[in-house]
Amino acid sequence: PARMGLPALALLLAAGLLHTQASPPARSFQLDYEEDCFRKDGAPFRYISGSLHYARVPRPAWRDRLLKMYMSGLSAVQVYIPWNYHEPLPGVYDFAGDRDVEAFLDLTAELGLLVILRPGPYICAEWEMGGLPAWLLWKPDIVLRSSDPAYLAAVDSWLHVLLPKIKPRLYQHGGNIISVQVENEYGSYYACDYEYLRHLLGSFRALLGSEVLLFTTDGTQAEELRCGTLQGLYTTVDFGPGSNVTEAFSAQRRVEPKGPLVNSEYYTGWLDYWGEAHASTSAAQVARGLEDMLQLGASVNMQVLQLPSLPWPGADFKDQYEPVTTSYDYDAPLSEAGDPTEKLFAIRTVISKFQPLPVGPMPPTTPKYAYGWVALGKVSACPESCAAPAWHCPASPHPSLSLQYANLLDVLDVLCPSGPIQSQFPVTFEAIKQAHGFVVYRTQLPRDVLDPATLGAPPHSVCDRGYVMLQQEYQGTLERDGQTTLHVTGRAGDTLDVLLENMGRISFGANISDFKGLLGNLSLDSSPLSNWLIYPLAIDTAIQQGWPHAALPKSSSRGRAGPAFYTGTFETPGIAWDTFVKFPGWSKGQLWINGFNLGRYWPRRGPQQTLFVPGSVLHAGRPNNITVLELEGAPPAPFLLFLDRPLFNRTLSHSTAATE
Repeated sequence: PARMGLPALALLLAAGLLHTQASPPARSFQLDYEEDCFRKDGAPFRYISGSLHYARVPRPAWRDRLLKMYMSGLSAVQVYIPWNYHEPLPGVYDFAGDRDVEAFLDLTAELGLLVILRPGPYICAEWEMGGLPAWLLWKPDIVLRSSDPAYLAAVDSWLHVLLPKIKPRLYQHGGNIISVQVENEYGSYYACDYEYLRHLLGSFRALLGSEVLLFTTDGTQAEELRCGTLQGLYTTVDFGPGSNVTEAFSAQRRVEPKGPLVNSEYYTGWLDYWGEAHASTSAAQVARGLEDMLQLGASVNMQVLQLPSLPWPGADFKDQYEPVTTSYDYDAPLSEAGDPTEKLFAIRTVISKFQPLPVGPMPPTTPKYAYGWVALGKVSACPESCAAPAWHCPASPHPSLSLQYANLLDVLDVLCPSGPIQSQFPVTFEAIKQAHGFVVYRTQLPRDVLDPATLGAPPHSVCDRGYVMLQQEYQGTLERDGQTTLHVTGRAGDTLDVLLENMGRISFGANISDFKGLLGNLSLDSSPLSNWLIYPLAIDTAIQQGWPHAALPKSSSRGRAGPAFYTGTFETPGIAWDTFVKFPGWSKGQLWINGFNLGRYWPRRGPQQTLFVPGSVLHAGRPNNITVLELEGAPPAPFLLFLDRPLFNRTLSHSTAATE
């Protein structure tokens, strides 16, 4: 080599230079503390992002929603991953169909969107238990979101399954994930356990590598930022359009004196609670706040862009239990049906002032259809209440109607095929490994009760609603933070049944260890009841397997009050478009169409009056099976009304809900 001639050396050098020029520069996404910005591949970068929860959107609609986000001028999408959606039982994983998060992430890349990933393990998101699996509570003394060894072992097991799916999709490895959040708003949780945060930081680094940008998100209060932040995790904040932008970012600066300003959750609307007013935020206010942040050079993620209804809502705890409605419409810039709103176009106009918009039109609204009314009982004529032409009310019932209904207590053999569990006293859902849905608690009256006696539960022990039947006759409802006593009469040996409903585990608040069922014993005139039979119900499983449409009708001579199933079928006019179901005269319950659980309805409590039905669950040109579980009382002539728009009523308070 020492004697190599100059021509040969020149050729080698030229080859090396060509090789260097042909190699693409290393991909990077980093913090720049000198210029207070992000750097993407070395160049200053600011993202404008929106949240989309793939777990709340049917898979056939993913592309439509993401494309509308892209055409709005967004450069990124923020994505939550709910742990309990993918690990329903310890060591049992589900990443198929609507749960195929890898397919969703690949679709974001195909459409040119970057991703800000929020894999938890806790995510809040107004999702059942904040995304944590209910089976964690099989260990009753577990301390969630802490360095409790039992909790950390479960978290580590999950992260070792999830994060290897994420690593190849990181920006540094050729993917589109630019940053990953660790935990979520941990400063709002009571534990303030830095060892827990340090453990998560170590796990994320070990599984994702040293180059990925890891961050936290918290509110702007000093206590929230004190407990939610950790060295090695970049601190971001969240706040809504009513906040003073300068003051809010000053809170971030107290923790992160240098680096990019980031609002990781800019609230474009707000969630709804049962019994409260439908939340709304003006488009002008949202646009003004966004423009103020972008003028400061901040990166912003808008929370939330579009989230339709699915049966995983959680609850908040603010002095009392507040369950979230089925619809997570959120007064969002994209509606739950995926329609661009005035708010979306106001946001798009603001974005256009700071960066070019994609060329081309905004995709259109999704088609919707008012299929009209469908009888679930003996309806012989079109009800007067659906006479408006916009509701597409036909002159006679749809064909192929089923008039079947069955009281829930008559079909326990179908809904609980394994039979009841015997217990001296009531036990929780978690003790019998029931995550969601319903459980029947059955016992007998120990003596004759000729004069009305008080059937009561300790305060806050009915979690969350208990529907009481004596000799299969509906007596009334017990409710968490509500009515906890009823007056009953009966004979010794009469059967007492209480159907307990899980209305959603707490997803935000001081304590998310939200056990369900009867947490204390019922008493009769202060004498505890004993010798219980407990039936965990697998209603979803039975309906998905074809019940009750594939079963012989069950007749009943009893009245229509109390928990009962109603069925019907309808055919669409050769289309399968989105629609909304209204429940005229119904009280409270759940709806399934073609085996798909569309969530809870509760028109008496409000504000939500309709359930969104994605067209993807409907059959075009053949019968669609409807199953309704009504919990308190169906109307005399039960029917459903399919509309082409959602309905929210005026404010219904807890005190007036029962009468309206």
